[in-house]
Amino acid sequence: MKIVASGEMAKRKRAATDPLESVNQKDDDQFINEHLCPSDPSWTSWEHPNTHIHYSLDLVSAGRLNRTDLDACYNLIEETSRADYEASTMGWKSGKKMIEMESPELRYILVKNPEGIVRGFTSLMPTYEEGEPVIYCYEIHLKPELQRTGLGRVLMSLLESVAAHTPPTNKVMLTCFLSNHKALAFYKAFGFTEDPISPAPKKLRYGREFVPDYVIMSKTVESKAVSTNTTSSQIKRN
Repeated sequence: MKIVASGEMAKRKRAATDPLESVNQKDDDQFINEHLCPSDPSWTSWEHPNTHIHYSLDLVSAGRLNRTDLDACYNLIEETSRADYEASTMGWKSGKKMIEMESPELRYILVKNPEGIVRGFTSLMPTYEEGEPVIYCYEIHLKPELQRTGLGRVLMSLLESVAAHTPPTNKVMLTCFLSNHKALAFYKAFGFTEDPISPAPKKLRYGREFVPDYVIMSKTVESKAVSTNTTSSQIKRN
């Protein structure tokens, strides 16, 4: 998820020629070759360490996501996170969530079983937060059989690779409910820390205190030069 504050667009400072806007206009194959840049060409296949079932991974922009896969991703969010939304000040708003999921600049990395059914996914967007270019992880959700298998780390590593190969970004950012202790522990173990832009508790009138129910976390990654020799023939999608 990503918390969109009032007036956020006004805070997103862009140069006259915005490099991230250029990135967001690229098609999926170009984005994979120039920004995902997986070091292992076999990244599109992942084997479950216990069942040895092979799952496929594929990057798809929101505009190319078919209705079946979009609904599967939405249902997975509802299954794993609706309770956290309902317990927060945000509440669960299905229509608003679906509109967010269809944002044209979003890209999905889908995890499908051999039958072609979505069993997990992450979604990302090159964007700006408080004027800083980042790769924002909007969602990451896995079905129970894929949790605690190392797949979450694989997906987060792919997001890190995007950040490293998308100058001027060098940071992955995400939002997590404080009530989601399992997710918080996962992100911290992966090197994420609270970002300076994360909201802090505030003292209100009459001795009251506002305590946020979410935290914004980030992880800085080492920037890497994008090879000009990388072509679509070198990294192929299934």
